[in-house]
Amino acid sequence: MTDPQLRPSPRARLLWALSAGLMWLPVFIAQIVWALIDTDRTSWPHVTVLVVSAVVAALHIAIVPAWRYRVHRWEISDTAVYTRTGWLSQERRIAPISRVQTVDTERGPLDRLLGLATVTVTTASSAGAVKITALDQGVADDTVARLTDIAGRTVGDAT
Repeated sequence: MTDPQLRPSPRARLLWALSAGLMWLPVFIAQIVWALIDTDRTSWPHVTVLVVSAVVAALHIAIVPAWRYRVHRWEISDTAVYTRTGWLSQERRIAPISRVQTVDTERGPLDRLLGLATVTVTTASSAGAVKITALDQGVADDTVARLTDIAGRTVGDAT
């Protein structure tokens, strides 16, 4: 089988960069609090930790979203849903349409801000649901409608 061909929205990179930035925010807040309550007033540990954190955060925010965008793919056929996700650890999933139980759309605050959505295809698999992340809202709506139509026409046990 060939890899899925469709990419998430180009705005996925911005979504993942913003998410990474928000993840680093508590780290920098903790460093500020540490600097304010430190009675020793030795500045080199604070500066060292701040510089290391800033470099790692910058790399995380700049590189990981681009890397994820290169890896993430999805595709739907009349027989299955195909996804490839990850950045450091990559995963390929194939969910047969005959096993589809539910199809849902999820939009968090950043998703709504950027006009994106995640389509979740729940199956009877012990591996959990298949998620197609960071789709344009219109593409997500069309995908849910298409999956619902295909699953409704497919004979299967969905268990």
